[in-house]
Amino acid sequence: QVRLVESGGDSVQAGGSLTLSCLVSRFRIDDLCMYWFRQPPGMERERVALLNSIGDKSYFIDDKDRFTISRDNTKNTLYLRIHNLKPEDTATYYCAARGMHCTGDYDWGRGTEVTVSS
Repeated sequence: QVRLVESGGDSVQAGGSLTLSCLVSRFRIDDLCMYWFRQPPGMERERVALLNSIGDKSYFIDDKDRFTISRDNTKNTLYLRIHNLKPEDTATYYCAARGMHCTGDYDWGRGTEVTVSS
């Protein structure tokens, strides 16, 4: 099982930026299909972005130009950069991993909270 630990969540003003991190353990990050999800208060979890083992990126939300998924293989860490934060970005952000071909069950981190005030 992949171990995932998120960090970087904060309370910020609208218009600011944040970089969330997800430290991956027990597996090489470039052998995995990595995701960011988010769950706003009282709402369902939604998929935000994917970065597969060969480095292809996909984004699944509206206003996706404000989000950048990336990884550092030397640090075995996944990142999500969010620009021009909006109050609707308020959520718990989760890192998730699946096998190399983006199939199978997800392994999840515990999440990191982002709160954006107007």
